[in-house]
Amino acid sequence: MTTIDPRTLRDAFGAFLTGVTVVTTYSQDEEPIGFTANSFTSVSLDPPLLLVCLARTSRNFETLTNAKGFAVNILSEGQKEVSNTFARPVENRFAQVDWQKGPHGSPVFSDVAAWFDCSLHKITDGGDHVILIGKVEAFANGLSNGLGYARGTYFTASLTGQAVSAAASDSDVMVGGVVERDGEILLLENETDKFELPESIITGAAGPDGLHDYLTMTTGLPISVGQIYSVYENRASGRQHIVYRCTAGNGVPKAGQFFSIKDLPIARIATPTTGDIVQRFAAESSIGNFGVYFGTERTGKVHQIGRKV
Repeated sequence: MTTIDPRTLRDAFGAFLTGVTVVTTYSQDEEPIGFTANSFTSVSLDPPLLLVCLARTSRNFETLTNAKGFAVNILSEGQKEVSNTFARPVENRFAQVDWQKGPHGSPVFSDVAAWFDCSLHKITDGGDHVILIGKVEAFANGLSNGLGYARGTYFTASLTGQAVSAAASDSDVMVGGVVERDGEILLLENETDKFELPESIITGAAGPDGLHDYLTMTTGLPISVGQIYSVYENRASGRQHIVYRCTAGNGVPKAGQFFSIKDLPIARIATPTTGDIVQRFAAESSIGNFGVYFGTERTGKVHQIGRKV
């Protein structure tokens, strides 16, 4: 029987793009409690049911499994800090958000994409988790876009759409990747003995798929193409560039070599633009807070997406 490594399996599960919620209820002492969760699913319209998964090791386990109900607050794009607040052991969390008691009695937040106030319908075994099935007693649809989450990082639909639109404006786009593995990034050596990011001209809407094929062929490694990291126009060439965050699997690359983000060969980086990208990546990796750069090869702005949790 194949042994499955839990950490590796968790990382694979993290490839699935989800929204972000805060699940809330009241303790037996009538104190509001809440925690960030992305294991939320709608179940049924008739009757109106939804579910969330709760780890048996959660400090909220006894409270949630004995509560008469709970609420699910689907966070909107601008509520990354709310997610961070309820994902960590922060004191007096509820003092940092605008909330009220919902119609069925659980705390519901303001400015969320939607909230659902539920009675506890059923608890089902789920291995090292339990599945809390709630019956929706009341809800509100805020109509704003929800906050997204994939591979440990937040993303927003609006910002990702802006990046894709900017990059798709040219028929020929230079598409590259910051390819990371275990705290190192891959750099290719060019004909002048300088290092550069792996990149290739991709025509049309091939985008991530075209980059994936190029990186796989070039490195011989399993590659996962993630979120957009940088979009800029090289004014000298007139070409649009788009850079993605990527991860590489195990093995020795056919081309290039991996460098620790703590010891990058900055003096041998081919262009100032590439130097800026890899140094920004190193700095953001150290705090787990990534953004998307928009601009030219010289000037622009980094739009923060969110913090890795």
